Amino acid sequence: METRPLEGRKGPAPRELPPAVGLLLSMALMNVLLYLCLDRLVTTPRGPAVQPGRCPPGHFSMGQVTTCSPWLSCEQLRTEVRPLKRVGEGAVKTVFLSEWKERKVALSRLTRPEVRDDFLHGLRMLQALQSEHVVTLLGYCEDDDTILTEYHPLGSLGNLEATLNLTKYRRLNTWQHRLQLALGYVAILDFLHHSPLGTLVMCDSSDLPKTLSQYLLTANFSIVLNDLDALPLVNHSSGALVKCGHRELHGDFVAPEQLWPFGEDVPFQDDLMPTYDEKSDIWKIPDVSSFLLGHVEGSDMVRFHLFDIHKACKSQVPAERPTAQAVLDTYQKVLNLLRDTATSQSREML
Repeated sequence: METRPLEGRKGPAPRELPPAVGLLLSMALMNVLLYLCLDRLVTTPRGPAVQPGRCPPGHFSMGQVTTCSPWLSCEQLRTEVRPLKRVGEGAVKTVFLSEWKERKVALSRLTRPEVRDDFLHGLRMLQALQSEHVVTLLGYCEDDDTILTEYHPLGSLGNLEATLNLTKYRRLNTWQHRLQLALGYVAILDFLHHSPLGTLVMCDSSDLPKTLSQYLLTANFSIVLNDLDALPLVNHSSGALVKCGHRELHGDFVAPEQLWPFGEDVPFQDDLMPTYDEKSDIWKIPDVSSFLLGHVEGSDMVRFHLFDIHKACKSQVPAERPTAQAVLDTYQKVLNLLRDTATSQSREML
């Protein structure tokens, strides 16, 4: 018998895929496999990445470090931080130049128990206001009344003239850099007046030296607020205003509304002293800016262009003074204008 081929099977005969379609499917499969392999190889970093000038709440970064670390604990402050020498002392804190992991840091300790509330207020402000405008908090220990912050070797803003007289920094002694410092100072006030906590008033500013001592000059020649022990909160909606301390203030540096209004014949009484708002900070801007501008070539021209805004800052009526943001905008416009003028003059000389 002959064997015949099978016939009559149901369904169409299978077709071969065109070569082009097969190639595309192969490439798609390879891409999927490659994606899965790469996904397995990518690992999560140990710490959150640093945003420019920012870390998540409860974290910090220093120098060129590209990740954020948690604030140091009491145990870490006790065992890892080594005080080297005392570098400053105020009514609330004593500050020690210290060392942590071969880095210079600033360790602040409570001076005396009766001012502990001010010390803790400063700590709360440091925790809540971490930003490019405020010194970096590295850790704290309430049990030991200690706070650790970033160390800035150039010291307070009051050292500006001495710093600019150093050979290393003489090239920065120009109206441009000085105006940038004034911009930084006003930007800090604007930040305080629109802080995450609300409108804060810079109360440790009864005279020019005291005001300058509240700020630090950084290595890249910017300004950060360092002392946050006296930042009372204004609430305009509820009518809650502030008073800077419980003693009588004197002098032309403080705003008129901060002076005792009832004359010399009436003894000062704290409960009779009227309250005020953040416009008391605006009154002081021209005096601080004049110090920052100094007396270098071009600084008088800057003062001329700032005359109108500074006159407005000195209005006897607080409500008529500009906001810190308005002053900041004017400073930036003057900086841009004078820079453009200087650039145009330089080109004409070539």
